[in-house]
Amino acid sequence: MAKLEKIEEIRHSLAHLLAAAVLKKFPKAKLGIGPVIENGFYYDFKLPRPLTEADLKELEHTMRALIMEKLPFSGKKITPAAAKKLFKDQPFKLDLIKDFQKERKPLTVYETGFPPSKKSKPNTLSPKPYFVDLCRGGHVKNTSEINTDSFKLTSIAGAYWRGDEKNPQLQRIYGAAFITKKELDEYFAMLEEAKRRDHKKLGVDLDLFTFSDLVGAGLPLWTPRGTLVRNLLDNFVWELRKRVGYEQVDIPHITKKDLYERSGHWEKFKDDLFKIQTREGHLFAMKPMNCPHHTQIYARKPWSYRDLPQRYANTTKVYRDEQTGELAGLSRVRAITQDDAHVFCRLSQTKEEFLKIWDIVQTFYGSFGFKLRIRVSTHDPKHPEKYLGDKKKWKFAEDMLYEIARSKRADTFDGIGEAAFYGPKLDFMAKDSLGREWQVATIQLDVNMPDRFDLTCTNEEGKPERIVMIHAAIMGSIERFLSVIIEHLAGDFPVWLSPIQARIIPISEKHLKYAEELRKKMKEQNLRIDIASTGETLSKNIRQGELEKIPYLLVVGDKEIEAKSVNVRERHKKETSTVPIEKFIEKIKKEDEEKNRGEENIRGGA
Repeated sequence: MAKLEKIEEIRHSLAHLLAAAVLKKFPKAKLGIGPVIENGFYYDFKLPRPLTEADLKELEHTMRALIMEKLPFSGKKITPAAAKKLFKDQPFKLDLIKDFQKERKPLTVYETGFPPSKKSKPNTLSPKPYFVDLCRGGHVKNTSEINTDSFKLTSIAGAYWRGDEKNPQLQRIYGAAFITKKELDEYFAMLEEAKRRDHKKLGVDLDLFTFSDLVGAGLPLWTPRGTLVRNLLDNFVWELRKRVGYEQVDIPHITKKDLYERSGHWEKFKDDLFKIQTREGHLFAMKPMNCPHHTQIYARKPWSYRDLPQRYANTTKVYRDEQTGELAGLSRVRAITQDDAHVFCRLSQTKEEFLKIWDIVQTFYGSFGFKLRIRVSTHDPKHPEKYLGDKKKWKFAEDMLYEIARSKRADTFDGIGEAAFYGPKLDFMAKDSLGREWQVATIQLDVNMPDRFDLTCTNEEGKPERIVMIHAAIMGSIERFLSVIIEHLAGDFPVWLSPIQARIIPISEKHLKYAEELRKKMKEQNLRIDIASTGETLSKNIRQGELEKIPYLLVVGDKEIEAKSVNVRERHKKETSTVPIEKFIEKIKKEDEEKNRGEENIRGGA
């Protein structure tokens, strides 16, 4: 059995054991759902009182005792009528049973332990442990396969039933679980390191962004330093795009409802839109994406095949009405800055345009040392109602993406159901320094929106020819990218991206004039330099520079003035070195240009 399948069986089994332990402590508990998640599991409960940390320890103890009983897991099919009788005191299970009936899906239950006699009630755990749950399966055969030291209940959170705030609020118990204790220990060590790298803390410590209750949740405010970092990243992407023929465009932040009705976005996302009612009674929306606006720039005039491709780049904000409970630092916000671009081209030009974007992605992420793999995100054939267009167009578009990925000999995997509603995409996945995988860049092939907006060019025969549209975002969202990169680098930006590349620290007031001369000389070389306060001690200024993660601290005193040098303290290095100022400028300028050295970082890529 594959390790992934085994660990999922263990986690699913532990979710059942957690529910059994909760029922032992709270016999009248109402059960929600208990799925497997990344690194563990959770289960939702309606309980008579709020849980505490002490409760988690007690529940863990009960779960370990149940594991030691070597309880078997067994599944069986069951009729809706029998399921309703079995779970007559469990309203949330009855709610699920109704859904299964509507969708005509088979019902199964899984028993944990030893079935009681006919006189006993299920889920009593007496006289012998027994628990039954509505479940599709995927369990260990016996609890003896679970290591009692390889799981831990980690936290308690609130969760609305079915994620709807109109429904009852439940208590969610999270657990982490692995095959071995060593893996569990490594996971918690990673969590501790993740806390140290948390972008929500580091972003404030580095004075990059802030949030205001008066402005609202999910609406970050960017400081001068944070804005500089954003602009440096965006300029880097623009430099790469400009080399291959992109042009910049600009669009408004609102639109009439009509545009999104035509594109299909209104029906799909109407509940996620911020809406504006004008004083004349017209309904507008804050744009949640840019592509429909860009179609109208293309549609402004007729195009010959000789004019294509048309490549539009546009870094701009979009707005989505995310629920407050889902917001998280820069990872999930309501104001999202996209480094967006759209290519309008002939079908025969698609592969070449995809490969140009692919090269941009490689160069950009190579500058941060990311190794990437590709998810080919296709539609879910079981739910065609979620997508625009017919099967034939989807098959054509998806086959083309597979062909492009093969031509790059890339490390790919399938993402069934991960496509955009208008077309399939190539999603670039990056692992950070903690081993967590993130979706970063994306390239999407759209054969549906050109149909909906009747976008064409005149071909060689003088006839209209339907074009295709390519959506591409390199960072995707600048906010989310920065949350990833801050944690990946632990705030240690490379020199080219650091808002302050070096800080000059004069030992005393009498050395300030020399410090100002150095700053002027380095600023003439377009380097970002500041001077520490002379009102603080040398050790305090050094400590502050370290906290701000400035790449270089340059201490200057009498010796440095006499030698026209600087004493260089490099970030995270104890040793210092005294070098002539010209040599230091040469060194830092060289590092400032490192962003242009993006390398091939797709494993197995061409």
